[in-house]
Amino acid sequence: EFMQTSWDTEEVQAKGIQHLSSFVKDKSAFPYLLKFIKVITFAMKTHITSLRIQVEGCRLLLEFLSQALEQGVVMALDESVATCLLSTVRKHAGNEELLSLLCMLLMMVSASEVTAENLRKVGVIPDLLSILRRFLHNDEICFSCCGVLWSLAVSENNEDPEVWESAVPVTSAVLQKHLQNGAVSESACSALWALSLQGCLTDNDYEPTTRLLLDALRMNPERAVLVKNGCLALASLLRVSEIAALTFITDPKGSGIDLIKDVYQLYFNDPGVVGPVCLLMKEMAQYDDVVLDMLSQKMDKLLSEVKIQFPSS
Repeated sequence: EFMQTSWDTEEVQAKGIQHLSSFVKDKSAFPYLLKFIKVITFAMKTHITSLRIQVEGCRLLLEFLSQALEQGVVMALDESVATCLLSTVRKHAGNEELLSLLCMLLMMVSASEVTAENLRKVGVIPDLLSILRRFLHNDEICFSCCGVLWSLAVSENNEDPEVWESAVPVTSAVLQKHLQNGAVSESACSALWALSLQGCLTDNDYEPTTRLLLDALRMNPERAVLVKNGCLALASLLRVSEIAALTFITDPKGSGIDLIKDVYQLYFNDPGVVGPVCLLMKEMAQYDDVVLDMLSQKMDKLLSEVKIQFPSS
C-alpha cells in the first residue's frame, strides 16, 4: 500500500523495494509472492529510466523467484510482467550489469511454459539475439540467454521460422567462444538441440554445427547433461542430413564413432546418457557409408554390451 500510494515518487518505490526484501526469507509471506512480483514490476515499469529501480527490482525478483524454486514452485508470470521485463531490456540495452541480472531472471521464469509463451508473445527472441551478439564475451549473459532460447524453442510451434533460423549462427558463436566453459557450452548445446528439433538449421548449417557439437563433447566429457544433449542434437542433425552424417565420421579432429566409444566407456552404467548415444547410433545406421565405418570399428559389439547392461530398457 505504501508503494501504491506514491507510484510516481522514485524514492518511495526504492524504499518500498528495500522493505520488501525483508520478506525474502519469510515463509509466511510466500502466499503474497505473486502480489510482490506485480508491485515490483509495476515500479520498474513506472520508473523505466531509473537504473537504480531496475537493478534493485531485478535483484529482488531473482531472490523471490529463487525462494519459490526452493519450495518447488515455478512461478507462471503473465504477459504484463513479460512486457515489463522486455521494456527494461530495451531501455537499458547497453548496460551489461543490468542485462546480466535480467537475462538470469528471464532464464528462471522461462522454465514455466505459461511464462515462456508470454515471452514469445511479446517478442523477446530478437532482443535475446541482439544481447548475445553484443555481449558474446560475457559468460553469464551467454549462459542465461541460451537457457531462455532452449526453454522457448523446445515448445515452440515455429510460427516465425526466420527468427529461429537467425538464432542458429548466434548460438553457434556462443558455443565456439565458450567451448572451454562447461556451463555455457552445456546451455548452448541444449539450445542447438532445441533449434535442430524445430528444423531451424539450413543445409549450410549442418557441417559446421556437427563439427562444433563434436568439439563440445570432446572438451567437456565430464558433463553428463552436455554429453546427453550434445548426442541428442547430433542425432537430430543426422536424422535429416547425410552431410551431417559424413561430417560426423570424417571430422579432421577424429571420428565421431571414436568419440561415441569414449562416451560409452565413461557412462556405460548411466541410462540417461546411453539412451541418447543409442539414438545417435540409430540415426547413423541410415547411411551405408556410416554403417561400414561402424562395422569396421566393431560398434555391433558395443551395442551387444548395451543390451546386456540394460536388458529391460
